[in-house]
Amino acid sequence: MKDKAFKVALFDLDGTLFDTEGQYTIFWGSIGRRFRPDIPNFEHIIKGTTLKQIFGRYFPDADVQAQILPLLEDYESKMQYEFFKGAREFIEDIRRHGVKCAVVTSSDAKKMSNVYRSMPDFESLFDRILTAEDFSASKPDPDCYLRGAAVFGADISECIVFEDAYNGLEAGMASGIFTIGIASGHTPEEIADKCHHVITTFEGLTYEKASLIHNS
Repeated sequence: MKDKAFKVALFDLDGTLFDTEGQYTIFWGSIGRRFRPDIPNFEHIIKGTTLKQIFGRYFPDADVQAQILPLLEDYESKMQYEFFKGAREFIEDIRRHGVKCAVVTSSDAKKMSNVYRSMPDFESLFDRILTAEDFSASKPDPDCYLRGAAVFGADISECIVFEDAYNGLEAGMASGIFTIGIASGHTPEEIADKCHHVITTFEGLTYEKASLIHNS
């Protein structure tokens, strides 16, 4: 990997690019207290997992799913979708240097429609947006990031993964792709052994700096 330029950047969404984890913590905390009071800290246990996984593991009853789904859809339709400071600028900078950029998210297409409605230029910032419907297995399985590299015909040594959650970091590392952890929901110390490199913010990060990190 030494001195090899990176050509593809694969970004998780919530907690990595978007400052939305606090909002989801509130929602899933309320759901956990209402439907699974037997599981303490439910909102933290499910971080980084897909809705399909959450339903399958914790709410297999179709009637309960039918109660939760409209609550989630209503909540997501009203959420605030905002980039972390420096994230948009970093994406724009690396794209000027020819880097292909993709979102690789556990969110489904319906949730993403709310993002597009809230941020009309979001899709134009990326070359591809891969959602839960595009993967055969969910994080922490590496399929999503391997697929992200494959859609650009890139070798994994030419890619970088940006992630914040434990499941996502595990997926990035398992893919063999250089994985940068974003210390947004966890401290740098908590994720230091779960990725190749840790950053606390996108502010000040540039193509040149990311290239140096990738080759470190």
